[in-house]
Amino acid sequence: MRRPIRIPDLGGAQAMILHRPHPIVHALTRQLMAIGLQVTEAWPELGPQAIGADYVFFDADMGHDGMFPWSEGQPPMPMVALIGSEAPGRIEWSLRAGAHAQLLKPVGDNGAYSALLIARDAFDTQRALFAEIADLKRRLDGRQTVVRAVTLLAARGKTEEDAYAQLRQMAMAWRISFEDAAARIVASRDDTNPSGRKARDGRHDG
Repeated sequence: MRRPIRIPDLGGAQAMILHRPHPIVHALTRQLMAIGLQVTEAWPELGPQAIGADYVFFDADMGHDGMFPWSEGQPPMPMVALIGSEAPGRIEWSLRAGAHAQLLKPVGDNGAYSALLIARDAFDTQRALFAEIADLKRRLDGRQTVVRAVTLLAARGKTEEDAYAQLRQMAMAWRISFEDAAARIVASRDDTNPSGRKARDGRHDG
């Protein structure tokens, strides 16, 4: 199913422009303020206050590693690259830095609004994808843990079906999910008591 496109309300949003003093900055600032954004300028790097910004425009031509206060390629807001050079190395760097859209230099009297919308949609899509991947990984890890827990329970002479039933009963008794019960059993078997023997059947002391 196609994800609906959300047009954000930009009035009052905070934008930061990471670019050396230049007429480009003045032109971009005029556009953003006309749209209703509040604008802050910075150079040569963003400070911790940038975490609170809603959008960041950055100079891709003179960009460098370490200019953002977050891990590479993991910006907490939509990023728009200001690009004048189409050198492959510069474009590659801007993408690696986390650009969600671009605005070509020289900046004139338009282009900022569409860049904001494209960046916001790309950012939201990326976040949704990351969340989906994390959920799939969590579910896969949970299934692997269930298989391990059933194997541990079946090692005492139970059939696989009986081991599953026991795990289900444990989950109900502990009032936790099937996966959490499996994780508890695996953890209890991995922990050793002072005598060096494994804990039994997922029971915890205390």
